[in-house]
Amino acid sequence: MPELPEVEVTRLSFANAIAGAKVLSVRMGKALRWPLGCSVDQLAGRSVLAVRRRGKYLLIDLDRGLLLLHLGMSGSLSFARQRAPAGTHDHFEMVTTHGTLKLNDPRRFGAVVYADSQDAPEARKLLGKLGMEPLSTDFDVTQFHAGLKRRKAAVKQVLLAGDVVVGVGNIYASEALFMAGIRPTLSATRLSRARVARLHAAIQDVLARAVAKGGSTLRDFSSASGEAGYFQLDAMVYGRAGQPCRVCGTPIKSLRQGQRSTFYCLHCQKS
Repeated sequence: MPELPEVEVTRLSFANAIAGAKVLSVRMGKALRWPLGCSVDQLAGRSVLAVRRRGKYLLIDLDRGLLLLHLGMSGSLSFARQRAPAGTHDHFEMVTTHGTLKLNDPRRFGAVVYADSQDAPEARKLLGKLGMEPLSTDFDVTQFHAGLKRRKAAVKQVLLAGDVVVGVGNIYASEALFMAGIRPTLSATRLSRARVARLHAAIQDVLARAVAKGGSTLRDFSSASGEAGYFQLDAMVYGRAGQPCRVCGTPIKSLRQGQRSTFYCLHCQKS
């Protein structure tokens, strides 16, 4: 599943190119996770103001309303100057004066939802319970500590939940916990302020480096301009079960948490 860095990389790869464009037409293919919420004809003639991100959602601001896009489990966006024929799994296509934006989603867990504003019920339903943005100044360490203190679940599961801090998915949670020296199975409420501060810094560092590397391409992720990511080549623990830790040489361990694979080092993450 594309995580926050992949969504941010996707945003960066087409946001400037589509800004200022006028929507000529919109086509929807097979049903996605949620309905669009308006007629495609209503979007024609509107202008694209900007593309933002909230967690793993892309927000395309229009001169009237906005579109909220989620890539789901296997979705990807492409933006090209020339309009190509729709592929089998192209389930959203927005033709603009600057080029064509497409959502390709073989599993159709992604979504494109229209809302009149970010305060509209459709938008609040998707965005209202999201936690702090880890790559913004809103990611406050005191609030982060307070949020973790209220949770007895394993710290990695709390990170994945997205209601304390948003967008720290499976890959980057494992990496940040390694960098902070915290065992992923430790109860979040047991973390001291000092350890939370290390985790806070690690999350920001790992996500920023991932964005700089173009995200992680484990299967078929690519940006809207077709470029793959390379962060996975620098991963310290993720996907490295049985291989020596890059710091101490201890074999990396893996376990299942909430049906997701977790990777960690017994020596570097003692507790």
